[in-house]
Amino acid sequence: MVNPQVDVCVVTDAALAVGDVHDHRDARPSELLCTRVLPALAPLVTAGVQLRVATGLTEPLVDELRAGRHDLVITTRRPRGNALSSVPLVDEEYVLVAAPHWVPRTDSAPEPDDLCTALKDIPLVTYAEDLPIVRRYWRLVLGKQLTAQAAVTVPNLYAVVSAVAAGSGYSVLPRSLCQDHLVAGTLALLHDPDEPPLNTLFLVQRPGTVTNHDVIRVRDTLRHAAANW
Repeated sequence: MVNPQVDVCVVTDAALAVGDVHDHRDARPSELLCTRVLPALAPLVTAGVQLRVATGLTEPLVDELRAGRHDLVITTRRPRGNALSSVPLVDEEYVLVAAPHWVPRTDSAPEPDDLCTALKDIPLVTYAEDLPIVRRYWRLVLGKQLTAQAAVTVPNLYAVVSAVAAGSGYSVLPRSLCQDHLVAGTLALLHDPDEPPLNTLFLVQRPGTVTNHDVIRVRDTLRHAAANW
C-alpha cells in the first residue's frame, strides 16, 4: 500500500501548511522549517510518511487552505472568521545578540538609553534594508526609535547568525535559530529584558481533515514538539 504524500509548504513572510485529503503541507519562514519543523517530523518520515516542501506567502496559503489545497498551516496570524480551527502553537522569542567579545561594550549599559548609546559603536547586521526585526525590538523593548543603519545586509537569517557569530556585529534573532550558538558560547546576549518580544505562531487546520490519520499525526507531532521549541 502506498502512503499518502505529505506536502510541507513554507511561507516566506511567516507561515507553514499541509496538503489536501491525501497530502499535508506546512507553511512559515524557511528558518523555522529547517531548525524545528523538519526535525520534528523526521520520525514520521522514518515511519513511512512522505513529505514534499514548498514556499509561499501567508494570505495565499490560508486562502488555499480554505479551498482545500492544504490541511494544516502554521502562521503568525490567527485567520479571520470561524471556518478554520486554530490553536496557539508556540511563542517565538527574539533576542539581542553578538559575539562574546562585544559584550564588555554593553555590560555597563543596563538602561535603554545607555544600551542604545553603547550599540552605536558596534556594527549592525541584518537581513533586510528596512530592519524589521531590529526596529520591532527597539520599539517594544527599549521604547526607542531605531536610528542605526546596517553595516552588513545579508540574504537571510542564517547568514545573519553566521556573520554575527563570526564577530561582524550585533543583531536581533529568533532564539530558536541561535540557541545552539548561545549554548556553545559563540553568541552572547547583549540584553536580557523581563519581557522579550514574542511572535505567537498558530497551527490552523482545515475542516474536514479530522478523520485523516496522516494529517492528525502531523498535527499532533508538531504540537508535541512545539512544547520544547
